[in-house]
Amino acid sequence: MEATFAAFSKFGDSKSTGKELDNKKLSKLCKDTGIMGKLVTSTDVDICFSKHKPKGGRTITMKEFKALLEDLSVKRFPKLSPEERKAAMEKLVSDKGPQTAGTTKTAKGGATGRLTDTSKYTGSHKERFGEDGKGKGLEGRADLADNSGYVGNYKGADTFDGTH
Repeated sequence: MEATFAAFSKFGDSKSTGKELDNKKLSKLCKDTGIMGKLVTSTDVDICFSKHKPKGGRTITMKEFKALLEDLSVKRFPKLSPEERKAAMEKLVSDKGPQTAGTTKTAKGGATGRLTDTSKYTGSHKERFGEDGKGKGLEGRADLADNSGYVGNYKGADTFDGTH
């Protein structure tokens, strides 16, 4: 249970120590572990969080988290005894981590497909991509100096024989 608490408290926050959990991360924990469902709603989780956090604080510690889970277990498993509730809640929470699969999906609708099709680009935008559709990077954006002595896009470059 401690590993799950630490994983969710560090999720998306590189400065987190893993010892405190805020309301947003608690909601994610409840969704990802299956605590939230028909019997336990996000409102129930928010109310329990407010009840267990210190006055004026924004986060809960592991000790407060365990007490919060006990309160939620009453709603989540109403027909079980207190010992069975605690065991069932620990089974739900133990050794789980934040899920990221399916959180944001790439849009594949009509306009997005047309706007991102590099084969239909024209003008200076067309020069930024190769034939395979991959970007050329700096080479496609920067005006590279051509010190050949000819005007840009001159078709007869290097045809002067130099005898005259």
